[in-house]
Amino acid sequence: MVTAECHAHIFMDGVDYKKAAAAHENGPREDLIREHLAAYQKAGISYVRDGGDPYGAGVLARSLAPEYGITYRTPVFAIHRAGRYGKIVGRAFSDWKEYCALVREVRRAGGDFIKIMTTGILDFATKGHVTSEPLSRKEVFAMTAAAHDAGLSVMAHVNGAQAVMDAAEAGVDSVEHGNFQNEESICCMAEHATIWVPTIVTVSNLLENGRYPAETLAWIFETQKKGLQLAFEKDVVLAAGSDAGAYGVLHGKGIREEESVMRKILGAENGQELEKRLAQALRKKQPLFVFHWRGGGLNRDTLQQLLALAGRLAAERGKRASCSVNFPQAVIQLEFSEAPQESITIQQANEAEDAAVPSE
Repeated sequence: MVTAECHAHIFMDGVDYKKAAAAHENGPREDLIREHLAAYQKAGISYVRDGGDPYGAGVLARSLAPEYGITYRTPVFAIHRAGRYGKIVGRAFSDWKEYCALVREVRRAGGDFIKIMTTGILDFATKGHVTSEPLSRKEVFAMTAAAHDAGLSVMAHVNGAQAVMDAAEAGVDSVEHGNFQNEESICCMAEHATIWVPTIVTVSNLLENGRYPAETLAWIFETQKKGLQLAFEKDVVLAAGSDAGAYGVLHGKGIREEESVMRKILGAENGQELEKRLAQALRKKQPLFVFHWRGGGLNRDTLQQLLALAGRLAAERGKRASCSVNFPQAVIQLEFSEAPQESITIQQANEAEDAAVPSE
């Protein structure tokens, strides 16, 4: 079971965007934010990654979150080009000078990363259409580089295959949504180690509510489903984020629905399939094998079993295996080297986990 919500908007409520936004117009509403944090706590979520807002709600949520046992991360606000999609979650820039000023403002406000909006959103009533003109490849490269130069990672709102390739090749750290991809864009994410947060529940939760044409929604869902399956095959690192707060996606409940849909699409990790993929990585002489755990409860015993499997396969090729894990995101990294001792390292732990321990 995942313990992280990797894409949320704390100021939205999943029911009525206009009403939710209006509630924060004169300043973030602490009572509403606490209500949403309590929903995450009840759902067993200990890490929330926010997608930004123009009201300061995410910043307030970050200060309140420890009371609920939650680590909260926010970009403060998302950054979009004036006249393009993004106003609902952030601030606009008209030229390069203004963009750089916004990056500096995020840093001053203690932002945990930069979020950029490179495209519009998918049109739920049309097959394959993305609203708003995408940013140019050159601009995406420059924006990403400036954020990295400021010491901040980049979360990128992206839809469409070419836009995803532009973002991945620019070096963004994660692609959010990523609808309407193809094999080339998915392979590009794999090549550049770009994390993909597909937020597929924003579509699946609409399939039967009559808000949009059923046939079109089914087509959009099937397209994203095939993309996820291909990404899994190509070893793209996937992270579960529901876009909580978006219509039909409730805080706390949304991430559990996202997890459920992803598990149904991808299937739980089984030992035979994992062994096959590990052996393939070793044949290709890959020094690292990174994947999102989908095999149920993730704990130290599971990691010991996984390390034993990886160690056996690595030994056949004169290597040793080491394992590191980010528990909240359920991301595991196996490293194959000539290190003298196999080990398990905890990158970000659950409360009950130690910092690091060598294998027996």
